[in-house]
Amino acid sequence: MAQKPLIDPRSWNDIKAHDSWSIFKIMSEFVEGFESLQRVGPCISIFGSARKAADDPDYLLATEIGSKLVRSGYGVITGGGPGIMEAGNKGAHEEGGVSVGLNMNLPHEQHHNPYISPETSLEFDYFFVRKVMFMKYSQGYIVLPGGFGTLDELFEAITLIQTSKSKRFPIVLVRSAFWNGLMEWIKAVLLEQNATISAKDLDLIHVVDTADEAVAIMDNFYSNFLLKPNF
Repeated sequence: MAQKPLIDPRSWNDIKAHDSWSIFKIMSEFVEGFESLQRVGPCISIFGSARKAADDPDYLLATEIGSKLVRSGYGVITGGGPGIMEAGNKGAHEEGGVSVGLNMNLPHEQHHNPYISPETSLEFDYFFVRKVMFMKYSQGYIVLPGGFGTLDELFEAITLIQTSKSKRFPIVLVRSAFWNGLMEWIKAVLLEQNATISAKDLDLIHVVDTADEAVAIMDNFYSNFLLKPNF
């Protein structure tokens, strides 16, 4: 007996037609993002878990980082949701600084936090559009403990810098106890055992434990380079 096709050929044309029309939704997300963020000024992105409660040490640390970034003249960009994202926006908001939220439309976990500036609160259906906004409008990444999404954003930035598709900017990993194992594996397995990366690929990655250290790395980097938006 002939095996039934996994997709009804009659519906395949509908899928292809939907793919063609989806370009307009993608374009609209790019246009809205560019128009909303083109005047935000120099910003640093803060990444981390959406699952951190307001009394978690990482939440409190992210709030402190957000505040100190604003005092140093930066705005803050986050994924716009709860947890570490909320904490970064909270710190920026409480200092009266630019507080951007690039929220994802997810069914269970994600929702806008209340500390985002209304004019820079955006929502995306496409992860890849959202990541373009992070890379285009950030002058640095500060990454706290998180899950797969946090790692995805981290390695996206590293890859684009490594391949010269993005300007070089600092990447700061906060909480050495969380990140040291990953960094040791990268150095031992990727660099030393397999030579699949070069030592210079890791030059702009820093591991720290305090808000002061994280912000100082940004300040030191931009003391040698003109601080301006990436666009």
